[in-house]
Amino acid sequence: MKKIIVTGCNGQLGRAINLEWKDNHDIELVNTDVAELDITNIDKVMEFVRGVKPYAIINCAAHTGVEACEDELDKAYRINAIGPKNLSIAASETGAKMVHISTDYVFDGNTDKPYFEFDRPNPQGVYGATKLAGENMVKDFTHRYFILRTAWLYGDGKNFVKTMLRLSESNDKVRVVGDQVGSPTSAAELARAISQLIFTENYGLFHATCEGSCSWAAFTEEIFRLAGKNTGVEKITTREFGAKAPRPAYSILENYMLRLTGGYQFADWKHALAVYMRELK
Repeated sequence: MKKIIVTGCNGQLGRAINLEWKDNHDIELVNTDVAELDITNIDKVMEFVRGVKPYAIINCAAHTGVEACEDELDKAYRINAIGPKNLSIAASETGAKMVHISTDYVFDGNTDKPYFEFDRPNPQGVYGATKLAGENMVKDFTHRYFILRTAWLYGDGKNFVKTMLRLSESNDKVRVVGDQVGSPTSAAELARAISQLIFTENYGLFHATCEGSCSWAAFTEEIFRLAGKNTGVEKITTREFGAKAPRPAYSILENYMLRLTGGYQFADWKHALAVYMRELK
């Protein structure tokens, strides 16, 4: 039986991974969150991983508060960079494969063409900078790794879809940013991509989002359409929204390496959202 450590197991992706493999009796998931394993502490990480002797480590843990990262630089680097470094050192020593989740925020978003894995990152905020540092730590400290950059993730937990549905209950109209474009991605789809990659030797950096793209406003309109809501959507600009941290205006990731290497083919974002919405009911 293959043991796989999952960090950040209570997050949306961690839960999706558990659901993906719930009927697989050849895998034992060793679920951890901050209470069970402090990934920023190298001694605790080494002791834990040596004890488990895993086939692989899937790092879903991250400081994802984009606004909070601007005010919590040290915390963001500890979780998003030092954590992956520690896990990679432990993976390398024990012979485990390393799966690390990254983000579209490693790019500046100042383009009108999808980003390929070979494009140069240029993060604009602390969150993106720390996640890019985490990618580099993984590359520096282990060799058998899969880095997956994803974006606009939703699943079981607090997310944009649920927030919009909640707002629709008490508002005739919601104001949503219309000048940021990306690919809403189902955590279930990402979990399937991981499950297909992790048992191969197809190591490297991969973009991993659902196919197609939209703005946050168009995403909201589709959510309301599928839910049968009559709530209106007023498009506003990023400036009007007034976020403290910079957001990439255009963050479409091309799943180029998955396509070139015969990896998982993600569903279209509208199809994946429809599946998710049916499961919410």
